[in-house]
Amino acid sequence: MEKIRIGVSSCLLGENVRYDGGNKRDIYITDTLGKYFEWVPVCPEVEYGLPVPREAMHLVGSPDSPRLVTVRTGTDHTKGMQGWNSKKLKELEREGLCGFIFKSRSPSSGIGGVKIYTPAGIPHKTGAGIFGGAFIKNFPLTPVIDDGRLNDPKLRENFIERIFVYKRCKDNLHSGVAVSALVNFHTDHKLLVLSHSPEHLRALGRLVADARQYKTSVLLKRYIIILTEGLKLLSTVRKNTNVLMHIMGYFKKHLSSDEKQELLEVIDNYHKGYVPLIVPMVLINHYVRKFDEPYLKKQVYLNPHPAELMLRNHV
Repeated sequence: MEKIRIGVSSCLLGENVRYDGGNKRDIYITDTLGKYFEWVPVCPEVEYGLPVPREAMHLVGSPDSPRLVTVRTGTDHTKGMQGWNSKKLKELEREGLCGFIFKSRSPSSGIGGVKIYTPAGIPHKTGAGIFGGAFIKNFPLTPVIDDGRLNDPKLRENFIERIFVYKRCKDNLHSGVAVSALVNFHTDHKLLVLSHSPEHLRALGRLVADARQYKTSVLLKRYIIILTEGLKLLSTVRKNTNVLMHIMGYFKKHLSSDEKQELLEVIDNYHKGYVPLIVPMVLINHYVRKFDEPYLKKQVYLNPHPAELMLRNHV
């Protein structure tokens, strides 16, 4: 499988670029996700020109436009970092990134929850780092997360799932593509979107049904925006149970009474929290193969990311 290009804070790969000369290597990122992702490392502070080691910095002022200031000497690096941001973001546009993993709580790379201080040195607000915030504004559709949130099983599964969907968007929904390609893409992702947001699925369905009324470029842009917004909403046990019951309907002419009862019990055990999502998914995938159900065979929901990542073993 071709590796997917993902941006990442350099320190998370084990590079000694932090202010204290150390790193924050994350073994899950390097050893597990590294099998599927090609990393594009970024360290804003070092690439901007600061040495290693260096004086620690923090954010000061307003969450809307914080300043990046050294803690001890009060040197303001905001203007210089913003200039570097502009050049770096243009460079990253050419990288074709399908996601980015940022260092949490970093005044340069954080994407949320970064402490913002008063001039007196008292933390009073939280926000995004200078580079992390700029990246999100410049690439609003690109999936992002920080290493802290990556430790949450639900957030991790959602983030990685969105990366693979975003890659499929890039590969299949580009300028000049026929409307039929969008219809096929939408059909294959219906159950996945349903597991996140029935409302967004309905909106996408209306958009596809009225596809001929739009210029292709406008159509694709609107579709991807709605899709991205929908997938950002976390799937829940209730929504997944709804999808699983929907899938079961495709087998009603094939399953024996005992098989139906078994599948219902497995879905109910998931609904009650006794087993993770992977348990009913294994049984459903078995029936999809056994009965060769054409619609379900193409549903991304059944295999949204590599099984080896075991993401649905924990949700």
